[in-house]
Amino acid sequence: MNDCSRNARRILRDRTRTNRAAAKIRRQGNGTLATHCIAAGLAPKEARTVASSLRKNATKAGVTGTSSVSYTHGRARQCTRYTPAQVAAIAVIYRPRKAAYKTAAARLALAA
Repeated sequence: MNDCSRNARRILRDRTRTNRAAAKIRRQGNGTLATHCIAAGLAPKEARTVASSLRKNATKAGVTGTSSVSYTHGRARQCTRYTPAQVAAIAVIYRPRKAAYKTAAARLALAA
């Protein structure tokens, strides 16, 4: 595989991941913090990092999401789902240092 097709496949994969996460949030009306971060354009590894920081700021903002169950590869685990308005309230408090995280925080704040 040459560089051009590798780059094109990466761009398409990233765009597909972002659009699927955003569509899931639109359909259900809420999503986990990681899903909101992926919809903002972060890769899954970075999304988990930002979601962890947002989770800590959720208690500071006084935002409580809806308890739910998430299914991953046949396993069920407890999760908390948040509406876009709740995520925007949390993202206002969040102060990231990395440039990619700053742009994601700005997108999350504008999502509501």
